[in-house]
Amino acid sequence: MTSIARGWIPALLAIPLLVLGGAAGASAQVLRMGVGAQVTSLDPHFHNISPNNAFASMVFDNLLEMDPNSRPIAALAESWRPVGEDVWEFRLREGLRFQDGTPFTADDVAFTLARIPTVLNSPGSFQTYTQSIRSVEVVDARTIRFRTNGPDALLPPNLAQVPMLSRSIHGNATTEDFNAGRATIGTGPFRLVASQPGSRVTLERNDAYWAGPPAWQRVDYRMITSPAARTAALLAGDVDIIDQVPTADLERIRRDPRLRLSEIDSLRLVYLHFDHMRTGPSPFITDNDGRPLDRNPLKDLRVRQALSLAVDRNAIVARVMEGQATAINQFMPPGTFGHAPELHPPPAPDIAAARRLLAEAGFPDGFRLVLHGPNDRYPNDARITQAVAQMWTRIGIRTTVDVSPFASFVGRASRQEFSAFLVSWGSSTGEPSAGMRSVLASFDRALGTGSVNRGRYANPAFDVQLGAAVRELNDARREALLQGAMRLAMADAAIVPIHLQRNVWAMQAGFEHTPRTDERTRPQDARPMR
Repeated sequence: MTSIARGWIPALLAIPLLVLGGAAGASAQVLRMGVGAQVTSLDPHFHNISPNNAFASMVFDNLLEMDPNSRPIAALAESWRPVGEDVWEFRLREGLRFQDGTPFTADDVAFTLARIPTVLNSPGSFQTYTQSIRSVEVVDARTIRFRTNGPDALLPPNLAQVPMLSRSIHGNATTEDFNAGRATIGTGPFRLVASQPGSRVTLERNDAYWAGPPAWQRVDYRMITSPAARTAALLAGDVDIIDQVPTADLERIRRDPRLRLSEIDSLRLVYLHFDHMRTGPSPFITDNDGRPLDRNPLKDLRVRQALSLAVDRNAIVARVMEGQATAINQFMPPGTFGHAPELHPPPAPDIAAARRLLAEAGFPDGFRLVLHGPNDRYPNDARITQAVAQMWTRIGIRTTVDVSPFASFVGRASRQEFSAFLVSWGSSTGEPSAGMRSVLASFDRALGTGSVNRGRYANPAFDVQLGAAVRELNDARREALLQGAMRLAMADAAIVPIHLQRNVWAMQAGFEHTPRTDERTRPQDARPMR
């Protein structure tokens, strides 16, 4: 256990934790949260994944924040404006301080952006949000300018994803210093008190928070990765709110007068990714007798198209997700910026066409494949993986499943150990550009592109189209370019999108909650019912 105040945890556990009734109101001081995904690092720049980003938003702040519908709003920066074709100016609020009293200034912003590419062994870099910045100018203590590589209309929402640090506090801090709690000091609404890696984090209120103190004096943030155990903890009154409500439990919770639900459609895409990197044997593909193949079938477009045509997305949504998802064949749902109408609805499964494509590719009898995935990260993730394996087996690709806890799975996926795997991306900027840069753009550590392109897909035409989109200031032209890039990726079967999740939280009846499209589960979004 990491302990920031020795003896604090035993003292906390000795205090009866308040469970709200309808009349408890503002007297509540402790919030007990049960979340379905593990926080894998307390370093806010180490791994750009939703559970880590949710934790970071409790302790650290960004220049801008995203509202519950993923639109940028003021945070540490009170205003921002373009002052040239390739220059943005941000003005900080007055009197900002870190939780230890250290002032927050424009120089800390410059330090933060310089630190991001230096984080060692990052499996998902935040450079995807900062790659367009070519220089930073500290004008004065409250004013900073960013010069970009050409126009960048998306710099404000991108910087809304980057937690701000302090040069004086964090100048020599390592990821281990954050994980040990020594460096986990931000400007955010809560301060870290103690942590038990992969299990529990304890927070207390930052009474000096610039936006006003939050509702809760203490937060007990528990990582309960078993869906059944999470629901059981809520029903027993051991926790006040849970996320990732199991689809099988939704109707029971809806009927229970002691409980309430909070729901919103999300922008989290669940998809299948492939080994695009190897031309020779791929590690989890063999012929039907178990012998390694001399070439990687997934490098053949026809094979990838066959795999996509085998997937019955609507069946997965209806039977596995029990309706709590939207079948999709691109990053964004209908009605959102960047959605390509002609890619929706997704294609119906076509077993005969899939078998013909495999035969044309030289695999008339198919082959054997292991499909990997997590078993504790997304709602029904192991069941989704099993369903896809059955669908692929029907076209002659005999597929077995290997699922594991996300913490170990994502490390292996980031090292390109798999042939095919289930993963996801949650768009938090309100449009698909950040996801496309991270998931589909060619991997380039220096540029920060392809930071979670774990299959190492590479398509120069896609890169050119996407690059033009992120430099385009006109919204209509940028959307058309993004749609064109999405069409290229889908025509190339770069990934196989399956569905967009619906985010659902459940809580005791004495609570209110603001649901978020970015699925982050944060104590600042829960309140005692008035």
